[in-house]
Amino acid sequence: MSDHFSAADRGILQAHGLDSFDALWALQLDSVDAPNTGRGGWSSVFRLDLGEAAYYLKRQSDYLTHTLRHPFGEPTFACEFRNIRRYQRLGIPSLQPAYFGERRVNGERRAVLLTRALDDWRDLHSWLGSWGALEAALRAQLLRACAGLARTLHQAGQRHGCFYPKHIFLRRNGERFEACLIDLEKTRPLLFGRADRIVDLEALTRRAGVWSEGEMRQLLGAYLDRDAYDADVDSWLEQMAGRRRSKEARA
Repeated sequence: MSDHFSAADRGILQAHGLDSFDALWALQLDSVDAPNTGRGGWSSVFRLDLGEAAYYLKRQSDYLTHTLRHPFGEPTFACEFRNIRRYQRLGIPSLQPAYFGERRVNGERRAVLLTRALDDWRDLHSWLGSWGALEAALRAQLLRACAGLARTLHQAGQRHGCFYPKHIFLRRNGERFEACLIDLEKTRPLLFGRADRIVDLEALTRRAGVWSEGEMRQLLGAYLDRDAYDADVDSWLEQMAGRRRSKEARA
């Protein structure tokens, strides 16, 4: 049995009788989308509003990931929660966990992960849907925020592994935007230096198909702290293009 509560959220959960694994597991809610199935089990996400506090409640059964450290499998939420806490230690902006717990029930592996809802944030994917209608200054602010997040991530020695627009959330903070990450299941240490950094950045720019070359240069210039037309930016663009060609050739 393993239970982890956020000190800031335990009182809220306790006030609503939800400060236990069993209570959160039994709570009747409508899922926000169709459950994920596979891996021998299922995994589902629910919205949970408790007064002014809003959460996403994630529950899963026998939905396991297998690694060298866990050859017989562990719930994917256990991996995600571990990575969330690692990000917190390293100062990488990400989800705020409220609770994590797991149980074995008659041979079934159950897990619950509760995180704060990012209601005052907006994911990059939705910004890209109206990118052409945004003012140039606003686009530049968003690019700098994404670049800053990538730099913070990589300087902390981590590779996200799914550095996609739908996993990057942004919100305005005065005259700039701040950014944070979700979906940390595939995070791992940055083992291969520049090659790993290229993986994250190429994944982002490939899915942000509305960005022009000039905007990709802005992103890389901010990430590298270089002028957008510096030779270093040229080199990174060439490597990212090479990785994209390799992926397309294997498709």
